[in-house]
Amino acid sequence: MGAIGLNGGAATARAPQERTRISSAGWQKWSPVLMLSIAAHVAGSVVMLFSDKQRLLVQEGGRRSAAIKTAITLLAIGASAYSGVLGRVQSAHQNEGGVGPTEPLASASPEMSGAQRQQKIVQWIPPALTGVLIVLAAQQGEQQRRTSPLVAAPSGLGARVRGLVARSR
Repeated sequence: MGAIGLNGGAATARAPQERTRISSAGWQKWSPVLMLSIAAHVAGSVVMLFSDKQRLLVQEGGRRSAAIKTAITLLAIGASAYSGVLGRVQSAHQNEGGVGPTEPLASASPEMSGAQRQQKIVQWIPPALTGVLIVLAAQQGEQQRRTSPLVAAPSGLGARVRGLVARSR
């Protein structure tokens, strides 16, 4: 939402000060939703850990997977928090404007230009890490299947075809 939608929309403003003002206002409105989503994710993760604790006690792979996903989640939360810190710096200097929400003007103060340059990178870390979590969850979901859908589909398809051929005779 933010890196593409909010910053992308703010970048279309004509005046440099409007770009940073719109971006700052939008991020301030989005922050409570972001914090709520992080809290919901953490709460759901804790519930999952407690429900899986017996499995995690006996499966080394499960413990390793939970540790990796926990580390990725903590990195994403840390990046979100640091992005918020950078956003507060940008908000405090929003009257300096910018080429875009994350591109400083040559006349920008060191605080503003530093925050904008860092934000240009940091804003992509949480969605990238969230994508990694989604891929890991999908991969782990596939590992829990009793049979692979690629193996089950041909045999099921073959049975259907044989049934259709038998009925047509």
